[in-house]
Amino acid sequence: MTNYITVGSIDEYTIKITEKGGKIVIPKTEIPNMGYFTVFLDSEGNMLGLYEGKKS
Repeated sequence: MTNYITVGSIDEYTIKITEKGGKIVIPKTEIPNMGYFTVFLDSEGNMLGLYEGKKS
């Protein structure tokens, strides 16, 4: 199971994740008509996801 966190900008958080020692597992991927997601490992090896909703 992967928990997802809703964020305003995946691009901004991807930078923060990699600066803090995390690793992107699945790069930013579009979910048609919904938004984007990415999956990453934090610095302790926990897998988490980010979700960015489609902007109007």
